Amino acid sequence: MSFNRSIDTILADAQVAIDNSLNNPQILEYVGDFGYSAARLKQGKALYSAAAAAQLAKSAESGEQISASEAVNAAWDEAKKTYMRLVKVARVALKQDGGAIAQLDLAGKRKDSLSGWQAQANQFYQNALSNPSVLKALGEFGITDKKLKAGLNEMKAVEAANLLQEKEKGEAQAATQKRDQALDALMDWLSDYLAIAKVALEEDPQLLEGLGVLQRS
Repeated sequence: MSFNRSIDTILADAQVAIDNSLNNPQILEYVGDFGYSAARLKQGKALYSAAAAAQLAKSAESGEQISASEAVNAAWDEAKKTYMRLVKVARVALKQDGGAIAQLDLAGKRKDSLSGWQAQANQFYQNALSNPSVLKALGEFGITDKKLKAGLNEMKAVEAANLLQEKEKGEAQAATQKRDQALDALMDWLSDYLAIAKVALEEDPQLLEGLGVLQRS
């Protein structure tokens, strides 16, 4: 859903129109003759309050999503450094062992996508740790099972951070949808009310301007 005006402007305009109507007995009298009693205006106030709350919730969820994305990137950057150091050494240690090179997926480029990198890194760590001959060859170049397990834990931390990011992404999308629905309801109500207010207050343009409706000269 896209809006022609900013969300803050929409909410501010709605608050001015509704609150100034409720707080001005003269306006209440005029619009009351056209069906907009104080009770009906309070319905509009409730729609405003719901939209304002939904906007705050959407902002909070968006902030949490950004933080989660930053956490993924930070964890991934660290894990990639560790992984690439180990891969470079492993390529030397296992250069004569084609089977091990295939088993650990050492040949070719590293994947750019997170999912692709996770698959490659998981294959490297899991297969290296489960193969005694590979562990022996890597150990001769300083790659111990302890270092491999530490790298595997870094990879798992990336996976966990990404799961949280996906959760936050879903919640942010749901909050945006809820906010948009609340704004649609508010704008629909406000559009009808202001159309009626223009008729009810046409003999007193100053009151109409108090609702945020500027009269053209």
